[in-house]
Amino acid sequence: MTVQQVVNQASDYFDSGEFQQLLARRVALVTESQRADRDDELHHYLHQEIGPQLAALGFTLHFIDNPVTAQRPFLVAVRMENPALPTLLSYGHGDVVFGDDENWRDGLSPWQLTEEGDRWYGRGSADNKGQHCVNLAALEQVFKVRGGRLGFNCKMLFEMGEEISSPGLAQLCQEHGELLQADLFIASDGPRLNAVRPTLFLGSRGCVNFRLTINARDNAYHSGNWGGLLTNPGTQLANAIASLVNANGVLQVAALKPTSLTDEVRAILSDIEVGGMPGDPQIEVNWGEPGLTPTERLYGWNTLEVLAFLTGNPARPMNAIPGEASAVCQLRFVVGTDWQNLVQHIEAHLQQHGFDQVKVEFMRGSPATRLDPTDPLVHWVLASMAEISGKKPALLPNLGGSLPNEVFSDILGLPTLWVPHSYPACGQHGVNEHMLKSIAREGLQIMTRLLWDLGEQGEELIARHRAHAGGAK
Repeated sequence: MTVQQVVNQASDYFDSGEFQQLLARRVALVTESQRADRDDELHHYLHQEIGPQLAALGFTLHFIDNPVTAQRPFLVAVRMENPALPTLLSYGHGDVVFGDDENWRDGLSPWQLTEEGDRWYGRGSADNKGQHCVNLAALEQVFKVRGGRLGFNCKMLFEMGEEISSPGLAQLCQEHGELLQADLFIASDGPRLNAVRPTLFLGSRGCVNFRLTINARDNAYHSGNWGGLLTNPGTQLANAIASLVNANGVLQVAALKPTSLTDEVRAILSDIEVGGMPGDPQIEVNWGEPGLTPTERLYGWNTLEVLAFLTGNPARPMNAIPGEASAVCQLRFVVGTDWQNLVQHIEAHLQQHGFDQVKVEFMRGSPATRLDPTDPLVHWVLASMAEISGKKPALLPNLGGSLPNEVFSDILGLPTLWVPHSYPACGQHGVNEHMLKSIAREGLQIMTRLLWDLGEQGEELIARHRAHAGGAK
């Protein structure tokens, strides 16, 4: 059978309606990981949905308790056809964010897959149930066509706590490194560049949340009696933040600027245009680092955002000078950033600008990751995507947002390739979340082609990757 015949068979499966029925059943499972009363649904998703599908493909199932929070379990499924064959590791998460049921548009429910035109509405349709269902369907098609084999070894890792920052995932990969050992990683999460263009991204920006606080005094004091005599922590903190990021959104802390926006990365990003699609917000062309294109600012640079600012009582303002002020800020950053010393860099910058009274507190963070864009595996995936879709795929050195990619790239040491089946205006984490049928169908075609190719050329592809990686060292 030719590769085109395999892809046509996958398309026929999608068009039969079976995929939609499967996704509808899984969307109906209320797997909100942010709630403490959804434990049964979270376990059900792994044991009664994902587990049986993989067992039917000859995978051995390992249900593993979460070392951090037992009610957010893991499933590692392993199918070893021949130790001499290359091994693929893939990933998905079955948990979703809050349904926010009452705020969905009339006629829609987060727990019912509803079709309108090219859209399938439902919580998890885009993030991440729809995406990993596409990849599992592609595995099934290759398995059937090859008469009960894949042509490569395959391991699947599913978690049920991604929407609460993947507690225990790093520990799992550290403690079960041998079980998860593989040669490459391919998975799907996050959005494409846009609804039209197939996309490959090679990692993600890192993210650090930190809190700034000024505690001036234990009480608030009448602004008429004490105004002009007492420092106002709200005013001081506003000015402190302005020293970190200016009125045009430009990061002012030199020590937190990246070193990785090379000419090579700029050349890759020159083929990418951000925004401009239906549902996208209008880009502010004069916001952010000067001298960079919007694409370079999003995928090749660092941004500091103020997520929340509190002083006094916003709900009931009083004629009083507040005693304290606090803000939660966030740094999104690319590789080549000294993020692990963020607190020291922020403190030194604030002290230099006369804001010694500001306390800086690290809240949480994750590193930036990026596979070498010149790796032969990247060329293979791009060529395969282009041939099967008839479109020029977008290559992003990293996603603008963040994923737990570091556990795969850093802890497990794998080359990571992400092929998303969603798009930026999908409503992810908001109301009216949806998957585009056209992207799901094309995604199934792309993944079927990639998995078929891996069975045909896997040993050669891994050998070329290793030779390239060894030469780079």
